[in-house]
Amino acid sequence: MNTPKLLIVGSGTMGSGIAQVAAERGLEVVLYDMKREQIDKALTTINGLLQKKVDKGKLAQDEKDSILARIQAVDSLGEKAAACDFVIEAIFENFAAKVQLFQELDKVCKPEAIIISNTSTLSISKMAEAFRDPTRFMGMHFFSPVPVMRLVEVVRGEKTSDATLAKGMELVAALGKTGVIVKDIPGFLVNRINCLMYNEAARLVEAGVTTAADVDLAMKLGMNHPMGPLEMIDMAGIDVATSALEALYEMTGNEAYKPAGILQQMVKEGRCGRKTGKGFYDYN
Repeated sequence: MNTPKLLIVGSGTMGSGIAQVAAERGLEVVLYDMKREQIDKALTTINGLLQKKVDKGKLAQDEKDSILARIQAVDSLGEKAAACDFVIEAIFENFAAKVQLFQELDKVCKPEAIIISNTSTLSISKMAEAFRDPTRFMGMHFFSPVPVMRLVEVVRGEKTSDATLAKGMELVAALGKTGVIVKDIPGFLVNRINCLMYNEAARLVEAGVTTAADVDLAMKLGMNHPMGPLEMIDMAGIDVATSALEALYEMTGNEAYKPAGILQQMVKEGRCGRKTGKGFYDYN
């Protein structure tokens, strides 16, 4: 595959992470967000992460400069979007907002562009209805932090074509990631399993069976997991995990996905994990 040009819509944690990885791998990136302050924040984050590599001797200063030069930040869709070969949507998890965005992208992107959603829970097949040609739409669920995590779930919707899927897998390889192809089911593969583990671990703490620290210690020593489930949910964001559980519960009707009361309470209190300084653990 020739070096593709990539448009990333949304410059939050996931969007900026994908942009960094793509630029490091030599791809030309257009990073779009309607909020200029969010774009500036994303570029500052990327610059800081790359500078850490420079400081550790893992990246030369001129290489860092070249990587940053490959990321073009914009706050409006237009000619830049029309020139891109792939589009990755990485906005917040809201079905209506994503569909509205896809309808706009369907108008401005070239007909042969592959359009991808980074959704972790929403139906690719249902969102595909926003497109005149749904065969060019697929899912690609990256994991956080994107520069570190090697897996991408490549999600095939009901109308995703073989050619689109093949090009998507080529893009995953170009990004230096490993892709696993999954059908369009609620939660896909990893979240379907992980959310159950998060929820059950939280319920055990809520019931007073044991402590968060001992849940994590047991899973690390007993199952050889590098991190315990409550350490993981703190890193991912308790609000993010709770939203995923709510979506899975709504879509499947499986009571096992109904968010534990302790998770709902922590979100209300703003205790969302590392990013807020406190979750199951105190990071202050």
